[in-house]
Amino acid sequence: MSIDETVEYAPEHAPRLQWAQHAPEVYKAMIRLEAAVRKGQDPKLYELVKIRASQLNHCAFCLDMHTKDALAAGESVERIVQLSAWEESRHFYTEKELAAIELTEAVTVLTDGFVPDEVYERAAKLFDEAELAQLIAAITVINAWNRFGVTTRMTPGHYQPGQHA
Repeated sequence: MSIDETVEYAPEHAPRLQWAQHAPEVYKAMIRLEAAVRKGQDPKLYELVKIRASQLNHCAFCLDMHTKDALAAGESVERIVQLSAWEESRHFYTEKELAAIELTEAVTVLTDGFVPDEVYERAAKLFDEAELAQLIAAITVINAWNRFGVTTRMTPGHYQPGQHA
């Protein structure tokens, strides 16, 4: 392909609903919840959790946002790319990160109706109780954001790192 040729991509979809404009108090409460959850979190681990939940929930808007924020926090492209196949790529992550990713999956996909004891116990061994409470809160909050994003079909691709910080 020459420089003069233009690649024609599929058209960008419009969001179904600008939910934050129509539910501003809910949006503001979510922002406050997000700020509370972020406190004391390792930025890279925090973004890995958000990316993994967003992958599982198919939230393109959140994937766009959190991969950009992870890169801005110093995360490597390689670790972000491998995250969707973390079980086969365990050597890219620390034991603490693996426990957080595994807990993220268990909390995000409650197909059996519960978080398995062994998953919770592995995380509880690597995080103190305050850290674990914050991690569970972070997983819960990104799942809520994902549900807003997926349901209203928020459009990915326009987020700039730190834009909502």
